[in-house]
Amino acid sequence: MKLFFPLLAAALFSFGVSAQAQDASLRKNLSERIPQLAKIDEVRPTPMAGLFEVRIGTDLFYTDAKGNYLIQGELIDTKARRNLTEDRINQLTSVDFSALPLKDAITIVHGNGARKMAVFEDPNCGYCKRFERDMQNVDNVTVYLFLYPILSPDSTEKSRNIWCAKDKALAWHDLMLRDKAVPPASCDTAALQRNLAFGRKYKITGTPTLIFANNTRVPGAISAADVEKHLATAR
Repeated sequence: MKLFFPLLAAALFSFGVSAQAQDASLRKNLSERIPQLAKIDEVRPTPMAGLFEVRIGTDLFYTDAKGNYLIQGELIDTKARRNLTEDRINQLTSVDFSALPLKDAITIVHGNGARKMAVFEDPNCGYCKRFERDMQNVDNVTVYLFLYPILSPDSTEKSRNIWCAKDKALAWHDLMLRDKAVPPASCDTAALQRNLAFGRKYKITGTPTLIFANNTRVPGAISAADVEKHLATAR
């Protein structure tokens, strides 16, 4: 036993040095052969023996131990029936609800507003209009609406008019629920640019995108019943 712990420590140290050498070798080979891979953020082994994940931002690639081959695609665990690439991207792009920049959102309160959720929406999004109609059946929730104009230049104009309106929530509902045009308005719209930057960082590529208080992220328009289920589990 006196020899066990020193030997274990030596083995762990050797493993750490080996892993560092593996990481350095892969980074060197890939960056030399493919210049676009010069800024690799992370290299890590996958559950598949001999296959390594190469991460650049939130983009994932896979390679062998020597960096001789590069795969761009999805890694599926057939036994567990899970898309490991999708799971990893979801992990990388997860949003901490408590860290949301709420100052850049429009606050809409239903009932007592006790429950919390956030949503990214484009004013020209048809699915967003359907979602807003369904949300009228969800009570006792505070919704933090992030205007996210990604569909067209007109989306940017409408978002500006809504953000600069005297009553932002009313202007939003006039447009989305009553098809009532929002009068032109102007003000500081830096918040909209921050919303777009936030969305790019976390790969919010469609609207609506919902984020609940337990950090669950749901893409697309869901029914009022499904919103209620998520709110119930997010407590």
